[in-house]
Amino acid sequence: MNTKAALAVLCVFIGCGSNGMFLELLVKEDPGSGNLVNFAQFLFISLEGFLITLRCGTKKSIIPIREYVMLVIFFFAVSTINNVAFNFNISMTLHLIFRSGSLMANMILGMVLMGKRYNPMKYLSVAMISVGITVCTIASGKDVGESSTEPADGGFSDYFWWVIGISILTAALFISARMGLYQEVIFKKYGKHPREALFFTHCLPLPWYLLMYSDLATHMTIASNSVPMTFVGLTMPSMWWYLLGNVLTQYVCINSVFVLTTECASLTVTLVVTLRKFLSLLVSIYYFGNPFTAAHWFGTFCVFFGTLVYSDVLPMPRTSKDTKKKD
Repeated sequence: MNTKAALAVLCVFIGCGSNGMFLELLVKEDPGSGNLVNFAQFLFISLEGFLITLRCGTKKSIIPIREYVMLVIFFFAVSTINNVAFNFNISMTLHLIFRSGSLMANMILGMVLMGKRYNPMKYLSVAMISVGITVCTIASGKDVGESSTEPADGGFSDYFWWVIGISILTAALFISARMGLYQEVIFKKYGKHPREALFFTHCLPLPWYLLMYSDLATHMTIASNSVPMTFVGLTMPSMWWYLLGNVLTQYVCINSVFVLTTECASLTVTLVVTLRKFLSLLVSIYYFGNPFTAAHWFGTFCVFFGTLVYSDVLPMPRTSKDTKKKD
């Protein structure tokens, strides 16, 4: 591995890992701050993309903008829905595990929409991922159910809202998989242009946030009223520090993954991203004290082991006869 690739790996662990920490700090202070976080990230990455990728608008897009419209809808929906889930008693640990099930959703939609077929080991690995997510979900649901109390005003219980949150995460999982398949079609037609796609998927949705002005204003007020924090001699509300950290580390994370995909084989990228998710999970458990039982550990093992097997990072016995179409 060359120096550039090694530096990219280090930045993935630092950037993506710390990004998750800042997000968890934000949602612990204000679970409804997801739209504010998304808006800040989209705005920053759009400005950077306009200045560097499009060279202040002097460089024309290679992929027609009309092709990006559906991709933008998918991307905006996934980003918004995933953060909204925190409003429904969804812990960061369950959120991380659930989002690791993207391979399962991708396989299902690939079979249904594109007629794909896979070798038996991939079916087995996706079955492991499904079992892992199911076990973790049941374990988390039990915790919520035991701590849930019926509201005195006759409203819905915490467990009811948790079920809504799980439904939201499931929807986001399949929308994300559909976005991946659509992106695959675009890249086959026009070639891969990830930096351009990164810019348009973050820039084009910005006007939609005008419809969320009231929500953004509410959570900006909450952030402004958070406890003051001093860093490098500058004092401002802690949530604004967390948001700044989240935006900057998101930028580092995205660009590091981009460099990694250009410098390393896809299996290396998969391994690095999977290990990063697992370390983020450990941080969420130990640093933030999120509940994690033996059932959660078993489910987590199934999810991450299944992911590594699916991606061929872990060599497994193969049958002599593959199915008609492979992934």
